[in-house]
Amino acid sequence: MPIDARAALAADPRRAEIAWNHKDVQLYHLGLGAGIPATDPDELRYTLESRLQVLPSFATVAGAGTAAFGGMGADGIDVDLAAVLHGGQSVRVHRPIPVTGRAVQTSKVAAVYDKGKAAVIVLRTEAYDDEGPLWTNDAQIFVRGEGGFGGERGPSDRLAVPDRAPDRTVERPIREDQALLYRLSGDWNPLHADPAFAKLAGFDRPILHGLCTYGMTLKAVTDTLLDGDVSRIAACRTRFAGVVLPGETLRIRMWAAGDGRVQVTVTAAERDDAPVLADTLVEHS
Repeated sequence: MPIDARAALAADPRRAEIAWNHKDVQLYHLGLGAGIPATDPDELRYTLESRLQVLPSFATVAGAGTAAFGGMGADGIDVDLAAVLHGGQSVRVHRPIPVTGRAVQTSKVAAVYDKGKAAVIVLRTEAYDDEGPLWTNDAQIFVRGEGGFGGERGPSDRLAVPDRAPDRTVERPIREDQALLYRLSGDWNPLHADPAFAKLAGFDRPILHGLCTYGMTLKAVTDTLLDGDVSRIAACRTRFAGVVLPGETLRIRMWAAGDGRVQVTVTAAERDDAPVLADTLVEHS
């Protein structure tokens, strides 16, 4: 059987040493569209080494992008990668990520859920340095055709959209070259760069990385509601609901709950608000 849940959950974590510096952080931020307009002094906190802070979503690319799928090679996991979709992502930071750092990163299968016609594998990546825990990433990997093995269905993280107008709505344009820049942080999937490959996958042209949209959204919430202070962010989770293309515009709607949480929806403005991110929740101080 392609997925042996018992073996996958019992497998030892994979361990790797990772390192990053200000150039890795700056490249990641630029891949999210930071620095536009270049004359905006507030953007320097994402682009200038002397003022640099680190968005928590950097945890998804630290170590050359191994965080999201670091456990896919675990015992008990033998699936066709063509049937794999990145269904959702959560990041929790235990303290602000340093601009320059070294860490030990461990990856394991934290859960395997049976959705009937599909399976969901939760890959957990944790990082720690000499001062203690840094972050915990959970990537929800949807595998078509691998359900029906009798496992637990798993929790539902669906959020009802508030029955009121958003507190804030902002739009963030996606540059035509943004996927080409973002992939330099470690996601080399040709789906985001090669038009011929994208057509084979059923798309008219290369699509933007889901984790790029995730980072852009977290930056928008930080800049709009948190005074640009990334140290206030504790966690962010999302479900990938659709694709967005370079050249399109993200429409980001935010509802502040007043209890340290912001609920967010993200759509593609040019396609009649086609869903991009759903069930998105940012926790902050």
